[in-house]
Parts: sequence; structure tokens; C-alpha cells
Amino acid sequence: MDFSTIVNILEQMEQTTSRLELTNYLVTLFKNTPLNLVDKIIYLIQGKIRPDYEGIEMGIAEKMIIRIISQISNISNDEAYRKYREKGDLGSVAEAILKNKIQTTLFNEKVTIERIYLVFDKISKTTGKGSQGTKIKLFASLFNDSSPEECKYIIRFALGTLRLGIADSTIMDALALAYTFEKKNRKILESAYNVSSDLGRVSKILAKQGLKAVSAIKIELFIPIRPMLAERVQTSKEALEKVSGRAAVEFKLDGERVQIHRRDKKVQIFSRSLENITHYYPDVAEASRTITLRNFIIEAEVVAINKYTEEFLPFQELMHRRRKYDIDKNVENYPVSVNVFDILYASGRDKTNLPYLERRALLKDTITNSVDRRLTLIQQRIVSSVDQLEKFMAKSIEYGCEGLVVKQTNSPYRAGARGFAWIKIKREYRSELVDTLDLVIIGGSYGRGRRVGRYGALLLAVYDKNENVFKSVCKVGSGFTDEVLEELFTDLGKYMIPKKHPRAYSKLEMDTWFIPTIVIEIIASEITLSPEYDAGMDSIRKGFGLSLRFPKFTKKIRRDKNPQDITDESELIEMYRKQRNIKL
Repeated sequence: MDFSTIVNILEQMEQTTSRLELTNYLVTLFKNTPLNLVDKIIYLIQGKIRPDYEGIEMGIAEKMIIRIISQISNISNDEAYRKYREKGDLGSVAEAILKNKIQTTLFNEKVTIERIYLVFDKISKTTGKGSQGTKIKLFASLFNDSSPEECKYIIRFALGTLRLGIADSTIMDALALAYTFEKKNRKILESAYNVSSDLGRVSKILAKQGLKAVSAIKIELFIPIRPMLAERVQTSKEALEKVSGRAAVEFKLDGERVQIHRRDKKVQIFSRSLENITHYYPDVAEASRTITLRNFIIEAEVVAINKYTEEFLPFQELMHRRRKYDIDKNVENYPVSVNVFDILYASGRDKTNLPYLERRALLKDTITNSVDRRLTLIQQRIVSSVDQLEKFMAKSIEYGCEGLVVKQTNSPYRAGARGFAWIKIKREYRSELVDTLDLVIIGGSYGRGRRVGRYGALLLAVYDKNENVFKSVCKVGSGFTDEVLEELFTDLGKYMIPKKHPRAYSKLEMDTWFIPTIVIEIIASEITLSPEYDAGMDSIRKGFGLSLRFPKFTKKIRRDKNPQDITDESELIEMYRKQRNIKL
């Protein structure tokens, strides 16, 4: 398939922000795509070449792209970088520079989507000594045969910065319309995606075999299921009202949520964001092999513990386990407890449609038979009054937990869904804002005094899932230790960009900007109106957004969360309304 056909559609998409128009353009794109290529188109739009759980990355950095642009256009690296600072998008820089390039090749090989995907695949497999030079040659071969417009999108695909505001939900709407002619069938696609975590696979089956085959996609071992998520409330009374007065309540632990898959002796562990993290937790895999049930998928919270007292430790201690080197040393120095809370698959059968209490009973039988002390069933109670719930909350706090998860007793496990079947309620802090927020870093200002050479304040944002953008909500500078500041300074350097990211909304000017990637947890005294921040703009009062008063870093860098998993703008607005007792 000629890449120019795709580029023509992408160019039209770039001219609109309307979700309806974007969906219609995608429908046109899918209808013009050969059936055997639709999955590859989906992956490239998502900024990847395979599903997340396979962990395949191209390892292409912006500096490498700048070198390639410099080589094929005969301008210096410094000049290419200067133009990047001006435009803020390397794809647009390449397009502008290459329009003035003198064509020197006599015979150009046609640029097709098959060729682009093949080159990307080769790049992802290129490692070791001399790999950077090989990657540059592979990319340059594409650029030499491409038009300036084609180069722009090849670069954006490679960097995962398509900049069109296309979310997975938009892709599924377009797939439903293109191949079934009815948008309502998107629900079937979403269900398949939630249990397969692979939208490329879903699209290919839909295009080649139809909707019935998509409906047949079921849970499989070693393919992670998109996790069920909880809504938040602020009071015990409200939580019980949402579940009709009776609920199962569990400790909400301060750890990393994992999904453990096992067949016989083979074990794989996946994070909340579907990353394969088995190599970080060899002890958890070992403990999972002691369960008498030899074929299962369970969910658990892995929590760092004091190796002498076995008391729970804060989340940040657990992140020492997320280092590539010295795994054995980290296992010894940072032992963990595996607190199991759900079972999704057992003995070859899907268990997600069972009511929660039936899954819990099966889980109890499964875990009780384990001889490994590292494995435990998460503490739970059935409650039917506010008094009972609050007593169990007090107990959870004594154990060092964050709060409780309140669950409907008869609810199935709804993969990928967020709703009031599960509700999180955290311990009450001494402030009007009783819950923490997970926010993504989008900018920074340099520090003074002790913080010279580091960041004095970080600009944070919430996620707007409707527009697929990140909106500024506050700056934070308190709660950071010197050690954490040093760690953040190093990590943020990987995501530094010369201009504000195109999906980051902010009226403020910062010393530096970042690709929205690193998530941190924040507590504050309250949510306030502010004309300076973009989160919730005009939702409460014309010309005013929402911000946080006295925000403070809780010392948690949420490496287990993707930017799209953070506090949503709609949640922030709802929290403000409840804080002020404002009715809709």
C-alpha cells in the first residue's frame, strides 16, 4: 500500500480537532487499507509496532532523528536543533528542510506501509555494538526515498507523536463503522480489546473474519487483561449508598498492582499498564508456583515490607525493585508481600463473569493451599453500615494502608472498565481534600539555593480523556527529598523537549518542557478556582480553571501508571463540586 495514500488522509486529519471528523477520516483510511495491513496501521497510529505487553520498542530518540535530518539535508546538527526549538515537532522540521533538498538519487524505491513497518521492525531488533549506526542507515534509506510530507509522518510514527488527538476509543468507533457499518458494535470491539490488550489483533480479526470472530476472542494465559478500575468517593456514607447499603471492603494497600499468569511452572507477571515485569519480581514468580492450582490468572498488590518486622513500607520503597541491574540484591534488600485480591481465570475457564463473592471464595480456596508465606489473601470484611465500614478503615490505617476498596458483592469483573462496582476511599488527611491525585509532569522551572542545577518547581497536569490532552493544574515544589529530586532530574532529562508538548495545555511559561510521561502523586489542602490553569476551564465559572492549594508531593513516583491513567479532568471537577457542595 503506497504510503502517500495514508499521508493524504493524515494531512486532512491534521486540519481538524473534531472527533466526528477524525472518526470519519479514519473510516476512509481503514476502507482503503488492505485487510492484511489494518493491524499495522493501528499499531503505527498508536505509536508502537506491537502490543504493549510484548515490550518491543524501537529505541529511537529525538537526537538520532536530528542526526539523520542533518545527514540527508547537509545542514548542521545545531541548525536542525534550532529549527526544532522553533517548531516543537521534528516531523514538521524534516518536512520544511527536505522541501529545499536537491534530489540526488536516480532511482527511488517506492515507500509503502509494508516497507515502513519492516524497517521499524528491523530497527527494534537492532541491538549491541554499532546498533545506532545501523538504525540511522535504515531510517536514512526511508527518508531518501520519501517526499517531505511522508518524512514528517514517518518521524511522528517512530517517535509516537502523531499529534492528531486520536484515542483508542476513536479508533474503535471508526473500526465499527468501517467494517460493520454500525457504531454500536464498538462495544463488542471494546470487550475484545479489554481481554486481549491488542487493538491491532482485534482490527485484523474484524477485517478478515467479521464481528462474530471478534466476539469469540477470549481470555488467554500470558496475554494481560486490561484491569478493572475503581471510582472514588470521599465519605463512607457515599460509598455505601453507591453499592446499595451492603459491600465487601478490602484493604487498599500502598503497593504495585500486578496480574500474575501461570501455566504449570511458567509464570509471567504484568503491571497495571500491561508491561511484563516478571524479571523484577523473581520471588513473586517463585511464590506463585507454590499454589496448588497450576493454571490461573490472579490479581494482587505487591507491597514492600520491612525484612525484619514484615511491616508494610511506602510505595516508593518498592520502586527500588524496578531497576534493571542487581536484581538478586534488590530482592534481598527489598522483600515483598503478595496480597492477592481477585481471580480472573482458573483451570482453563474464564471466571470474570462470576459474582465477586464467588470469585473471592474460589480465591480463598486457591491461596489457602499455598505454603509460601509471601502469598496472602488481602484482608476483607462484609459491611452494611457506616460504623462497620469506618471501623475497618481504622484497622486498615493501623496496618499502614492507604484506605479501603469498597466492592459490590454481586458484580462481575469488568475488564478495562471504571465504575462504582469498585470504589476507592482513602484515609482522611488533615485537609479539606481527602484524596490524593495522580498528575503528570509537563514542565519545570529551575531552582535556587540548594536546588541550583535541579528543578525548583514542576508543572503538573490532569488528563482530559475526551480531548486526549493534558491540562495544567498546579506547580509543586514541596515534599521532595534531595534523593528524589536527583532521581527526577535524571529521569526527566530523557523526556525534555524545547517547546511545550502539543498535547499539553498551559498558559504558564516554564524554563523547560517535558513529554507527558512521568506520573507523581500529590496531596493538597483543597481545590480552588484559578484563571491561570487550564484544568476544568469554564466548567465552574467563566474564565476560571481549577488548581490545587498548597500541593505537596507524597514521595510517590507512580512508575506503574501511564499518563492516560492519571486523575481525569472530570474527576477533578466532581471533587471540586463535592468539596463546595455544588449540585449539578
